[in-house]
Amino acid sequence: MKDFARESLCHDPVHGYIPFVSVVPAGETSERDLLDHPWLQRLRQIHQLQTAWWVYPSAEHTRFQHVVGAMHMASRTVEALYPSLSEACQGDVPSRGYVECLARCAALLHDVGHGPFGHFFDAHYLKPHFGLNHETLGAHIIVHELGDLLRGVRECPTSRIADGEAIDPHQIATLIMRPKEHDGREHPRWLVLLRSLFCGLYTVDNMDFVLRDAYMSGYSVRSFDADRLLRYSFFSEKGLTIHKKGVNALVKFMQTKSELFRAVYFHRTVRAIDKTLEGLFRDSRELLFPGNPLQHLAAYRGFTEWSLLVDVARWSASDDPRTRELGVRWDRLLARQVEWIAVEDRNQTITEGESERMSIFSDAAMVEQKIRSELPAEMRGLDMQIDLPRHIYRPDALAATAGQNYLYNPSTNRVYPLTDDQVFAQLPIAHRACRVYLHKDHTPAEARAVGAALDAIVGSRGEDDLTNM
Repeated sequence: MKDFARESLCHDPVHGYIPFVSVVPAGETSERDLLDHPWLQRLRQIHQLQTAWWVYPSAEHTRFQHVVGAMHMASRTVEALYPSLSEACQGDVPSRGYVECLARCAALLHDVGHGPFGHFFDAHYLKPHFGLNHETLGAHIIVHELGDLLRGVRECPTSRIADGEAIDPHQIATLIMRPKEHDGREHPRWLVLLRSLFCGLYTVDNMDFVLRDAYMSGYSVRSFDADRLLRYSFFSEKGLTIHKKGVNALVKFMQTKSELFRAVYFHRTVRAIDKTLEGLFRDSRELLFPGNPLQHLAAYRGFTEWSLLVDVARWSASDDPRTRELGVRWDRLLARQVEWIAVEDRNQTITEGESERMSIFSDAAMVEQKIRSELPAEMRGLDMQIDLPRHIYRPDALAATAGQNYLYNPSTNRVYPLTDDQVFAQLPIAHRACRVYLHKDHTPAEARAVGAALDAIVGSRGEDDLTNM
């Protein structure tokens, strides 16, 4: 009789039932032990969509829901790709159970280092002040905080690690970190190939978040065909390869992801909220958290959006004048009173052979300087912010993350660079927007003047090609 106590199910609006192992022999670690650990449970208090939930009311899902979905996608990809992984590595690969358990753990833990507001916290706290990001923090947490638990993981719902094998937390940390140039020489071939499922064109991470964010925001209930994408994927000797029959599914996935960036993640009001939050973070940084999270891990484990927003909501009643003034500003944000309004929005698509560095939209300070130089003298002191959101369709050929995806053509029985496919090659390299934000109290005349200044710099909307949105 099947042991129904061994595993549990959680019901997910995107994937349906997601199984995980709850009961294991004494001395082992169950997936439930990981899911219920405080480092994972804190992700329930960090929104998946950073600040977009202030614009899309139904998009209240969290990082926790996402990592559970990514864990499920890891099992689906290993089920589809393990035979070809073994063949591509000439059998020099751990057991199916090891690879699946490793991939599930990496997917479950890939966001464990995130702070409040996700990538925003990376950009405005971790990186500029401590040279960190959520991946480097996550790798440290995986190895030093969760390492002993992870070594005890021996099974997942559909497979078990072979005798003599044990999960290596350093390999999980490798999977969640973006590759650096030539670092593949330090790792076994099978691990280098497996990492393309965590930092390539289509990964267990982005396959889940595209499905989940599209569903929860109301953009689409089935935004791309994951079944077809996985069915026609395999590992060749070169790397992660897609059969020509699956290219349309891949292109659809990439187009949908780019649409989500433009319509949801880079929504003009979302970015206006980010601009307001940016100033608050800058002025509140020393009051929000005591310093480098690596030196305050216990405090960081309890530092979430919930804790932050509860704390700042009390500041307006503080006896300290500076804290009280910051609290009044935070209260305005909590009431969704955004300080900035987009008055101009231009777009640029970077295609093969074009250099982004040559674009005026590559430098916010340059854009602002040129706009101010075109404004009437009496308006050159306007409160203004320039936003240049950028979405990468496919990695630059020189990037460390490039060169991981290939195309199989059955008519020649050969594997080619994915860029050789004409449908794929029609995708742009990247998309940039240029947004000009003025303070919410600006006048219509000031907005018109900014529009005229931008026209003078890049041409009017009817004349240039920067509106390929």
